[in-house]
Parts: sequence; structure tokens; C-alpha cells
Amino acid sequence: MTLTVLLRRDRAGGGSVSTVIDMDAAIGFVVAHGDTVDRARLSWLRTGAVPQPGVLDEAEVGQTPDGGWPAFWAGEIASVDATCFRLAELDDLGALGRPAARKALDWLASRQLPDGSWEEDPALANQAPSWAQPGNPEARLYLTANAGFWLTVGGHDARSAGPLDHRVGGVYAGVVHAAAQAVAYRINPDGTWPSFLAAGWLGAAVLHRQEMFYESARMQAVLGERLPGMTPADVATMAAALRRVGVAPQDRLLTAARHRLAETQRSDGGWTSDDGDAFDVHTTLAVIRACR
Repeated sequence: MTLTVLLRRDRAGGGSVSTVIDMDAAIGFVVAHGDTVDRARLSWLRTGAVPQPGVLDEAEVGQTPDGGWPAFWAGEIASVDATCFRLAELDDLGALGRPAARKALDWLASRQLPDGSWEEDPALANQAPSWAQPGNPEARLYLTANAGFWLTVGGHDARSAGPLDHRVGGVYAGVVHAAAQAVAYRINPDGTWPSFLAAGWLGAAVLHRQEMFYESARMQAVLGERLPGMTPADVATMAAALRRVGVAPQDRLLTAARHRLAETQRSDGGWTSDDGDAFDVHTTLAVIRACR
């Protein structure tokens, strides 16, 4: 079966032109350049194939005793941002129900501040980059959207403590509701937000799942305005996040995102990461998740 995504875009004057995301080439890029975990993520995203136990163990390596994962810049101290990144990889392996992910989600929930937000450990102040800097309001909003997102999508899979709760976020329903309120409080009247670009799509996703559709739509409208200037990695991650919380594939923002991804696919089938060649496979997997 040919796995291509065909998108049609109207020309001025009534004609149309096809823009194609070549999924066969994207899959080939991951197979050729990915490691064992990357290829297992690809298999899960394509067919739901359950990874071998050894692959899952490899994906979970480095978890601290309290449940988080440290960032490369954080030494041995668990990082909110790094833990969310690792949960994204585990999600692509269908592993959010495993003990490691359950423990990580519990740790994230325990790190929430009284106002519903998150910050990195103050001990990381001298090492943390701008997007994770303790005491930085922009970093606080980004980390709140990021942690809230993963607790939103992971709650029903985790079921790590307490009775099953059928509200959004499952056992973390109260936590993610507070996170959504913290995000909504920071939205400006014009729909912008005082933080990094990623806080926009993560926050919009959290608000969408809370059925705070007006607030989410305001942020999505701003994302649509910024889309032409976004990098392929940003577009892929945004589209994957919004699809993960159930935004319809025919949504205007997601349709525009797929056009942008079609235009930026390289001849080798992959997409360029913002973090160097080593992360091109991760970006390409995000596109596959967004378009599946």
C-alpha cells in the first residue's frame, strides 16, 4: 500500500494543485536513520505493534527514583521538561500504562504549584536554559502547558493511584483542570500568550480537552497566523499535539499544517529538526504521528 497523504490547495482562478506528503519516504528515513527505539516507535504508530520488552526498558532508562528524568543539562536532578519529552517517546511506544510512565506522571502531578503551574527545581537555576529557567514567568507558562498536556493525555492510561475517574485527565483530573485554568489566566485579550511558541499549542491542546473551546480557539488562531514562519519541527510537534487531544484532522489549522509539512519535506523523506541532525528522526516521527 502506498502511504502518501494527498492535500489539495485551491489556486487563484479556480484551479487546484496537489501537495503531497510522501509517507513511504518518511518511513524509509526513520528505518534508515533511527535506532532500535525509533523503529519501534514507527511500528507502533503505523500498526500498533507492541515493542519488545528490551526496547521499552531502553526507552525508560535513566529514570530517577522519584519518577522524573533528568535533562542532559540537569545532572541527576529530575526535570519537568525532560520528563515530558520522555513521556512523548513512551507515548509513541504505547507505553503510558507501564510502571515507569505511571511513576513519571505521579511525579509531575506532585510538582504542581498551588496556583496550578509548574517550575523546574530551583537547584537547576544555574544550568537550565531559558525555556526551563526557574523564576522565569515565560518558562513557568511553557512548563505548565507541557506538564498539563501529558497529564491530560496520560491520565486514563496511568491509573496510578485512587479510583478511576472518567473526567479529562483520569486520576489527575483535578490537576489538569487547575493547569488549564492557569494557562487560560495568562492568555492576552488578542489571543497571544507571554511565553514561548510551544506553550501556545500545548496550552491550546489542554484547553481543548477541558472543553474551553473559546480560549483554545483564540490561541489556535494566533498559531495559524504564525504558521508560515514556523520551522518544520514546530509545525510537526504542534499538529501531533492537537491531534493527540482530538482536534479534527479537517480543522483549518491542521490542514494548513499538513500543507506546510508537505512543502518542507526533504528529498531523503525526513524533516529538519531545530536541535541538530540527531533529532531529525524525532521530527519525522512527529509528522507521522500528526498525519496517521
